[in-house]
Amino acid sequence: MDGFQKISLENNAAPSNNNILASKPVTKLRKKFNLTSRKNIIIASILAVVVLFVVFGVLLPGIGVARQAQKTAVVAKAAMAGLKQQNVQIASEQLAATKVELLKTEQKLGAMGYLRFIPPINFYYNDISHLLKAGEYGLNAGDILVSSIEPYADVLGLKGQGSFVGGTAQQRIQTAVTTMSKVTPKIDDIEQQLVLARKEIDQVNPNHYPSIFGGKKINDTLNQVKTITDQSVAFIQQAKPLIKVLPSLLGEPDSKKYLVIFQNNAELRPTGGFITAYAIFRLEHGVIKVDTSNDIYTLDGTISNKPTAPRPIALYLPKVPEWNLRDTNLSPDFVASMNDFNKLYKRAGGYEPVDGIIAVDTHTLVAAMNILGDIQADGTTFTTKENPQCKCPDVIYQMEVFADQPVNYVKANRKGIVGDLMYAIMQKAFSSSPKQYWGPLFQTMIAEINQKHILFDISNPDAQSGLEALNAAGRIQTFDGDYLHVNDTNFGGAKSNLFLSEAVDSNYQVQSDGSIVKTVTITYKNPFAPSDCNLERGGLCLNAIQRDWLRIYAPKGSTLLDSKGSEVKLTSYEELGKTVFEGFLTIRPLGSATYMVKYKLPFKVANNSDLPLLIQKQPGTDTNMYSITVNGHKMQDFPLLTDKTLKLNVH
Repeated sequence: MDGFQKISLENNAAPSNNNILASKPVTKLRKKFNLTSRKNIIIASILAVVVLFVVFGVLLPGIGVARQAQKTAVVAKAAMAGLKQQNVQIASEQLAATKVELLKTEQKLGAMGYLRFIPPINFYYNDISHLLKAGEYGLNAGDILVSSIEPYADVLGLKGQGSFVGGTAQQRIQTAVTTMSKVTPKIDDIEQQLVLARKEIDQVNPNHYPSIFGGKKINDTLNQVKTITDQSVAFIQQAKPLIKVLPSLLGEPDSKKYLVIFQNNAELRPTGGFITAYAIFRLEHGVIKVDTSNDIYTLDGTISNKPTAPRPIALYLPKVPEWNLRDTNLSPDFVASMNDFNKLYKRAGGYEPVDGIIAVDTHTLVAAMNILGDIQADGTTFTTKENPQCKCPDVIYQMEVFADQPVNYVKANRKGIVGDLMYAIMQKAFSSSPKQYWGPLFQTMIAEINQKHILFDISNPDAQSGLEALNAAGRIQTFDGDYLHVNDTNFGGAKSNLFLSEAVDSNYQVQSDGSIVKTVTITYKNPFAPSDCNLERGGLCLNAIQRDWLRIYAPKGSTLLDSKGSEVKLTSYEELGKTVFEGFLTIRPLGSATYMVKYKLPFKVANNSDLPLLIQKQPGTDTNMYSITVNGHKMQDFPLLTDKTLKLNVH
């Protein structure tokens, strides 16, 4: 047809240029697709391997380890429960079971040993491994301890079958003490296991656990474990000398004599109370015998040419020109006070060489009687029921009546009733079955020592260093940080501390440069009516004006800024490695008083750093309330029952 080009339909026709160009991109696309597919397959394969490894190499074995660890924890808690219940038999059985379960946990973790070569998982694997090993050493130490005391379960009043169950209580004590020297060397084995545990824990880095996703809790827990382990090792190392000489202190093989002084904390003095009576106790193979018991005034009367009274007595007890034994405990450091006591005691007509001095106060007597029940002594029944005359245990009131209430006859050894009462308490304890009283008595005496109602100054240096490590010697301690010790001295003669309450507030103001101004405010209250202090008509002067010689011990170098409440000019000086702020005030029945001292601490606190604080309790006190405020924010309120160490966030 005219006007149209003929189109050839033959198969061998050459392709047009357009077709050739269109075919080239298709080939490249296919090659690109093939390369991408291979990469995807490789990546997918790697991911699959990783997932399989995580699931089968980490997750599932880890779940198995975790479940086994939970079983171990359950058994370990049962062992701890046995120890808390003082049941050495259960504790021994559960410790053995815990070791078995811990071994299973270690074996399961060991099967995942390849993880130690894969960062960063190896950090956590190694931490768990070190902690399990530390647990093994800790269990070994616990096992040695329990197996060591198990034979003495009966003697110590613990639950479980001990080895010394035949004969009288005193015979059992003698047998136990004579065999104790075979057990005390085990303290070296306990120390060795704890040191090995510490070495493992030291290799755990708490910083591996960030503060997110629960890591902070793990971090805090690990830091606590490190601190507790370090303290346990230090404690064992310091107490070890005491434990090794314990048989000797208990009179094995040679008898020991101890002077026991009674401090009446109803009339508070620097080391716990006014010294009213004394007794000399002899220990023979663990059995206590009383050689002498008497009024401290009787012993004071045998000393001639006494020294002139020191400054505090001359100032606040002006009618007492001489220094008496009963007034020698002027230093808040018990050992320092007993040094002064000993100098005078060696000049007394009734002097007997002793192997140490032990001080107890009324709190200890009441605590023992709360377990033993009523006590008969000198024809009187003493109880711990509250007496309405003083709102205090009746035994305290009866002792004051016996010692201080005027009568129309000569009352010999009027304050020696304390020694008789202590002897009656011991007789009742030793004549009973150990399982009836000894466990609670043992635990109570440990608490009384911890709360400074029992203090020790022993001539054996190893024993004394061990007791000081236990904080059982009433020492004023050195401390790196802030420090506070409030020391009251009742120079009024009455027993007004039965009626007083005391509250101590520490207020910190932290400056921008890190310097710290501290204000200590002490509030005293006596809400009770005065006693009849007319001795001519037979009054019993318990609640009267409190004449309080007051000292506040602060870090050495503290600078006084202000003070209020002292009725004399406040003085400042250095003593026992501290700066002391000294004043004097009176608190009347149905009245109150406030004492304030403001001072600058001798150091600064760095940014983001806590402020360490040690508050040392005065012996003989048990109800004083303390509060801490930082930059206007109340931080803590607590009764000061023992020495207390804190870390204050002051930023």
